[in-house]
Amino acid sequence: MSAETVRLTVSQALVRFLANQWTERDGERRRLIAGTFGIFGHGNVAGLGQALLQATEEDGVDMPYLLARNEQAMVHASTAYAKLSDRLSTYACTASIGPGSTNMVTGAALATVNRLPVLLLPSDVFATRSPDPVLQQLEDTKALDVSVNDAFRPVSKFFDRVWRPEQLIPSALAAMRVLTDPVETGAVVLSLPQDVQAEAWDWPVEFFRDRTWTVRRPAPDAAELDAALEALRGAEKPLIVAGGGTVYSRATEELRSFAAAHGVPVAETHAGRGSLPWDHPQSVGALGSTGSRAANHLAAEADVVLGVGTRYSDFTTASHTAFGNPEVRFVNLNVAAMDAAKHSAAMLVADARTGLEALHDELGSWSADPAWTRRATRLAADWQAVIDGAKRLDHGPLPAQTEILGALNDAMGDRDVVINAAGSMPGDLQMMWRSRDPKQYHVEYGYSCMGYEIAAGLGCKLADPSREVFALVGDGSYLMLASEIPTMISEGLKVVVVVVQNHGFASIGALSESLGSQRFGTRYRYRDDESGLLDGDVLPVDLAANAASLGANVLTAKTVTEFKEAIEVAKDAEATTVVHVETDLYSPGLPESAWWDVPVAETSELDSTRAAYQTYADHKRTQRHYL
Repeated sequence: MSAETVRLTVSQALVRFLANQWTERDGERRRLIAGTFGIFGHGNVAGLGQALLQATEEDGVDMPYLLARNEQAMVHASTAYAKLSDRLSTYACTASIGPGSTNMVTGAALATVNRLPVLLLPSDVFATRSPDPVLQQLEDTKALDVSVNDAFRPVSKFFDRVWRPEQLIPSALAAMRVLTDPVETGAVVLSLPQDVQAEAWDWPVEFFRDRTWTVRRPAPDAAELDAALEALRGAEKPLIVAGGGTVYSRATEELRSFAAAHGVPVAETHAGRGSLPWDHPQSVGALGSTGSRAANHLAAEADVVLGVGTRYSDFTTASHTAFGNPEVRFVNLNVAAMDAAKHSAAMLVADARTGLEALHDELGSWSADPAWTRRATRLAADWQAVIDGAKRLDHGPLPAQTEILGALNDAMGDRDVVINAAGSMPGDLQMMWRSRDPKQYHVEYGYSCMGYEIAAGLGCKLADPSREVFALVGDGSYLMLASEIPTMISEGLKVVVVVVQNHGFASIGALSESLGSQRFGTRYRYRDDESGLLDGDVLPVDLAANAASLGANVLTAKTVTEFKEAIEVAKDAEATTVVHVETDLYSPGLPESAWWDVPVAETSELDSTRAAYQTYADHKRTQRHYL
């Protein structure tokens, strides 16, 4: 070995390289890859598995390894870690060839949809092809270089297969560039053939030096800034839509100052929830299909909409029906040009913080019409009264879901984190949750992936052990992916898992009913011999017993009062604790004030479907492009 090179396997080199990658923004320097989740099999046990062992035992390389129980779950945990870390740090995930690796595809899609960085290291077939076809290898008659890992390509921001050791150098550097780019970030995949993982090569020592990747804060272009200012100065009824970019950019203080100085009401997306404290004078709550009546009424009248770090998903725009003013104009402040250009907007391609600072400085004493600001305040206060009512329904004999969510919200501290992703709870949460901290509301609603919640609890606790983490999960999501409870326990991490059981899919059941499909196939029931449908007795599923069998402390509650008491006990516990409560599948939610486009059968023999289609057609008439 010469002074300029060191002989290592590809896996050993990759681990050493990853341990020396850093991010920096505003003077804060962090490890880019904080550790590695993994599940070993014949594709990586002698490659990355050996390298991670050697890094710890012999080389003094700082690369913590965590044993996950499910490959999809470890990607979710890494993504949640990145979300709580404002995209400045994440985990790597390694899995074996075949099903181990393809189990990560769903996690990759979630990360990319939500624009959160995660590094995936799936194992692959032999580069030499000597033993082909190996166990779990896909054989494609059209191309011998295709494997199941090609499924990652459409759901990742960067994909490369490392066929030779020396290819790792440009591939690894490109991977770090994408992970740290606020515009391009998402799932990054380095597919590693199992023989290449164990192959040795003489690596330039320079490859392993410390590298710091600056996370940029681009300033707005002067011409774009002028156009944005012109639009805002001409507004009589302006509205701000705060998205996830506001939080990731740490622009929440700038947003609060801007809104207060200029009297502009602020509505929030799921990812932007908590950008303002819920009781800030300009906060009007959530916007869109599961938004507050206050925000949606204002959106219907707004003449200029300033989007800050939002990608305008269909839930935010109520499927292009939320903004009802025929003359509405958009100004979109976004680091990504793709999002800034949406709705024929005046584009302001910049970092959320630098963009808001520039707008604030140039607007001077300009402010919204005081009557508009006062109207927003009144609507927001009226909506808070609706929330108070939903928290105190006195529903029985089983409690309503809104009562449980309200009790949890009341019990949590400002810095605590609530996690959710799928079912009816994201809708109720967005409408009623009262956040003071921009990190408290952690609802994954870009992909809305069932099973995200418990794994995300693990990731959030790793990202900030000082915060209490509450993983809020329905019985449907729990049954799909509760595997990381043992991981929490083995790592000595305390997460409170709140399991809300209603013996069915409440969200899709209610949607099915509204679309004329009569809740078909949405309840957990025995099959009825006479009807042939799944509408018999309730299944005897005991999720509390299941959680106990995984090693968690378990508390059960039957009433709202018992639930409040159980949460207090769980908060004082030192280990992962599951609080189980049963709610009424048919309990009322909060009043809806917007629409979501889910097509209804255009022709049907069912009266319920025909009626639903007429309602659907009425809503479709209000849908439009914003041009």
